[in-house]
Amino acid sequence: MATKTPPPKRREFAYGHGFFLQRLLLFAAFAAFFLAFLAILIHGTPPEWLAGLAVLLTVYILVWGVSPLLTSHWLTTTRLILRQGWYFRAVLPLREIEEAEPFEGRVPLGLRAPFGRGRLYATGSKVGLVSVRLRTPRRFWAVLGADADEIVFDVDSRERFLEAFRERQTSLAPVEAERSDAHLRD
Repeated sequence: MATKTPPPKRREFAYGHGFFLQRLLLFAAFAAFFLAFLAILIHGTPPEWLAGLAVLLTVYILVWGVSPLLTSHWLTTTRLILRQGWYFRAVLPLREIEEAEPFEGRVPLGLRAPFGRGRLYATGSKVGLVSVRLRTPRRFWAVLGADADEIVFDVDSRERFLEAFRERQTSLAPVEAERSDAHLRD
């Protein structure tokens, strides 16, 4: 008799990287042009300034251009962890998520929280969009402390993500008020 293997504790879901790859190439081209402009056209630029500026631009390109290509969203047994590079990470306990459903609509690319809308976009693509509605609004410091009760993000396989999410959410134990025998005492 074969035993059923338990699902993995963490499942990774990649998201669209086309936007971030395009942004990386544009940043790198701009940095190279800017440094060449300073070195060639402005003859009095000290080499120390050029080296310092090159280091700053390299760090900027690494954080905003390369890091989104290295991360993915995680679905653990009790949490949904949304990541976009090294600059955004949201850890959402599954109990705090009211519902997750496909999202159809126009979305801005990147990390955005339009003022007063209560919605956070963490997208790298306009396909495979998922909307997660939270029970209570949360503050996200990566978008200047904006409050949001809905998060829209993209995954490469929306159906696989939603199926895994529903499986994880239904496997959670029911919440007990204080303890299991709270109302059985005299």
